[in-house]
Amino acid sequence: MREGFFSKEDIQSLTVTQSRRLSCFTCGLFKDVKSPKMEPYGKFKKKVMIIGEVPGERDDRNGKPWQGKTGRLLQSILKDIGFDLFEDCVSLNAVNCRTPDDRNPTPNELNCCRDVKVLKTIIQYKPKMILLLGSEALKSFLAPRWKKSLGGKNQAITTKWRGWVIPDQDYKCWVCPTFHPSYVEKSENEVKEIWKNDLARAFASMETPFRKNKKPNIHYIEDLEDLFGLQEGMVAFDYETTGLKPHAEGHRIVCASIAYNENDVMVFPMPKKKSLRKPFIDFLKGDTKKVGANIKFEDHWSIARLRTKVNNWHHDTMLMAHIFDNRQGISGLKFQAYVLLGIADYSSEIQPFLEATKEAKKRDGANAINRIYELINQPGGMKKILKYCALDSIYEYRIAKLQLDELIEKTLPF
Repeated sequence: MREGFFSKEDIQSLTVTQSRRLSCFTCGLFKDVKSPKMEPYGKFKKKVMIIGEVPGERDDRNGKPWQGKTGRLLQSILKDIGFDLFEDCVSLNAVNCRTPDDRNPTPNELNCCRDVKVLKTIIQYKPKMILLLGSEALKSFLAPRWKKSLGGKNQAITTKWRGWVIPDQDYKCWVCPTFHPSYVEKSENEVKEIWKNDLARAFASMETPFRKNKKPNIHYIEDLEDLFGLQEGMVAFDYETTGLKPHAEGHRIVCASIAYNENDVMVFPMPKKKSLRKPFIDFLKGDTKKVGANIKFEDHWSIARLRTKVNNWHHDTMLMAHIFDNRQGISGLKFQAYVLLGIADYSSEIQPFLEATKEAKKRDGANAINRIYELINQPGGMKKILKYCALDSIYEYRIAKLQLDELIEKTLPF
């Protein structure tokens, strides 16, 4: 039944239905348009799905998307790169009834149409690639799984997300956000060229085998003697701690994880006794090539709490992400885990406990102790924080491998 897409339970978990059932009736747009609940349109020969924002006046009149000037622009660009908008693709919108005066859809309208139309259409068609045109399409597709802010408003959101070719692990297809053609049509030639490049890159992904991420093997260990032997090759390691800064009284490293290949990671609570920490201290001092995301964090905590300087830092995924692409808000581990690995969310359950309360922040600033002990004291809480720490390391390792491969590709002579 699954075939790489959602089960019934998965679909229900991705919708926003906490207080009431979302439907066309709770939206209401269908009552005042010529083409209510507009159906997806296109022959879908090359298994491309295009999600726009809302139907325009001519779309509503003709009963199908991309009938106006922006549709002709999109059709022309796709033709230049060897695709036909209506033969090779199927199109729908984030909201499939025209909005009054062509205004942006409300969050309720997006949520209703996502429930009723968008998710069901994706599951029905099973596309090889989904092209998201504009911020409303991005919100419709990603917001239920992206528990953090998408960043900025309207076009600022699209600017941050445009250009990525994402191996979405939930939908098992490439996902490519970019500008809506109505924005391109009103913009300068530079935006049009960026848009053309985005579309060319997106459609080129059709020739690339979909990149699946294997479920990692998490090894929960207690005896740190198991760390012997990690003195060669490359590893990624990560800490979960009681706060951002390590210097104030009461702070400690709660646990650590070490990913020693793309599929295996060890994780363990940090021993309180110095003698029991010795194998890990030896690892930090050793010649193993070490990878992190924002390595100054692990470096500062190692010095302050373990009295050890980390030897042989090899790669920082955050710094490399910034070198490749200097847009704001794209270098963090969670963002990179989605755009490079297709992992939309593995942190939302844990993240609130890694933040201090408002009162603690106001009192202690950056030295505030977070709520991690609240999680640890819950049934199964320690296992949850260990798993989260392990996933951080394994995703750091996988991202580093992709970045290093890209760096080699960029620096090879012609």
